[in-house]
Amino acid sequence: MEVEKISPKKVSEQVEEQMESFIHAGKFKPGEKLPSVRELCDLFDVGRSAVRDAMTSLKGKGLVEIRHGEGMYICPFDPAKLLQHYMLLPNSKDIEALFQVREMLEAGMVKLAAQFRSEEDLKAMKLAIEEMKSNSEKEQGLSDYKFHSEIAKASGNHILFQLMDFISATTKKHMLEFHSYIASNPRLTQEIINQHERIFEKIAASESEASCEEMMAHLKFVRTLMQEISLEEIS
Repeated sequence: MEVEKISPKKVSEQVEEQMESFIHAGKFKPGEKLPSVRELCDLFDVGRSAVRDAMTSLKGKGLVEIRHGEGMYICPFDPAKLLQHYMLLPNSKDIEALFQVREMLEAGMVKLAAQFRSEEDLKAMKLAIEEMKSNSEKEQGLSDYKFHSEIAKASGNHILFQLMDFISATTKKHMLEFHSYIASNPRLTQEIINQHERIFEKIAASESEASCEEMMAHLKFVRTLMQEISLEEIS
């Protein structure tokens, strides 16, 4: 059996890894201008080609922006680029993974919303629930989407809001299909509405832990139903 000799990592890959660790550690801030190629060569004690290759790779990951004639800059945080880089595409397997991420995010998000929500936030959430009571399947699905989006907005954390917005947009089609499925069952439809109302009540009462418990119970209920839908489609 012939095998190729395993070579050590390229110098450019080592530079790339160190730069990426610096960025994630916050040593370089979003929008900050990076040292010049020559300065990075001196810093890492490597040649210009290694630094250029490393920067090109970081640019491909959406971490660095190269402005001709100006230099290199750290890109603002963009959750869409981050998720796309890791090939988190909306197939059935990834949708399941996205819902797991959503559960983890919403657990903390709803706690923050209970602490920092304004009266305007509460009005927007209440309106979404009222719209959810509409007989239209599409409107129910869109209002459900809106309710969770308003909670993310009320959390006051813009990065959390962007992450939730991306995940919700990616799974939106599946959630609309979910509402189409439960529309034929008034009991399920009413239970979903009741769950949203309980979440809203706990947020309005500024009860962080209780709002989290209600949210997790709701998401677990939805996940179970969606698994049942998938099994029915297979059988």
